[in-house]
Amino acid sequence: AIGPKNGDILKVNGEILGKHMVRSALMEVLSVRAKPICISCGLCVEPEPTGESIIRGIKEEMIKVGLNPNEDLVISTEKNFPTNQTGLGITAIGFASKKDLLIGKSKKNDLIISIGLPSVGKEVLENRDNIVEIEDILTLLSMDFIHGIIPVGSKGILYEANILAKESNLKLKFFNDIKLDIRKSAGPSTVVLVTLKEEYIDLIKSKINKPIHEIAILY
Repeated sequence: AIGPKNGDILKVNGEILGKHMVRSALMEVLSVRAKPICISCGLCVEPEPTGESIIRGIKEEMIKVGLNPNEDLVISTEKNFPTNQTGLGITAIGFASKKDLLIGKSKKNDLIISIGLPSVGKEVLENRDNIVEIEDILTLLSMDFIHGIIPVGSKGILYEANILAKESNLKLKFFNDIKLDIRKSAGPSTVVLVTLKEEYIDLIKSKINKPIHEIAILY
């Protein structure tokens, strides 16, 4: 229901759609410190012009994480029937050694912070300067004091914060003055949650120019 076709509810050009779809998949892989090795894309649209524009956006994001679109992208398109709505499915495959995975490594007294504004539908376009990008994830991964990263999608901040705590066998206490709707959908991974010690928050703010909010403390 999102795309450039007549039957789509939210009109978005194919390139933007491709960028956001593959970005969500790549962020899931990157956030656990896995290395993306391949993208598989099933397009329920004709190869040209819709498929071509979507693929263009996908390739732009692949390059950011070191993938070669000419070798690391598998594509299937609809060649038998005309379509009046846009549909696609994307799978990102990554590789990591078990010891390097950034899962279950959050610690007692870590803060959970959010980066980005929860956005869905047309808000994604309106808030484009305030949503998380792949470059932000790469910046976080370069910092050895980050204990956990988890993208937030349609289930919202509240749900994913509880997942972060559960992965490390911890509990969490939400702050009372959170200036975000923690139950709101964050659409195509427009927010990430990060666990770290409080002393590093100012450093994060100096490196990532996106809205940052303190959400909870782990115990």
